[in-house]
This record gives sequence, structure tokens and C-alpha cells, in this order.
Amino acid sequence: MSPEEFDARYQEALEKALAHMAENPEIAPSQFYSLATFLENLSIFSPVLYGLLIDSKKS
Repeated sequence: MSPEEFDARYQEALEKALAHMAENPEIAPSQFYSLATFLENLSIFSPVLYGLLIDSKKS
């Protein structure tokens, strides 16, 4: 899997998680905002996660 493909799949997974949280009535709007911000910050680390996964496969 290429870094671009990994990034696309990772972004898709984060977006799906965000969509499910948005549809859940048990999550308060303030919690949703905090979780959405957290997920957005996670997306920045996609290249780092990809590198860690590739390195772990080599070991």
C-alpha cells in the first residue's frame, strides 16, 4: 500500500467515525466538537502512522 492510499483510507475511516458520532444522540454538541477536533488532529499524523506500520513489518 502506498502512502497516498494509506492516507486516503485513514481519512475515510476518520470521516466515518465522525459521521457516526454526529448521528449519535447520546453525544452532546460540546463533546462532538472536542472529538471532531481530536480526529482532525489525528489526521495530521497519517504519514507518521504509515511509517511506523511499514517499519514494524520490516522487523
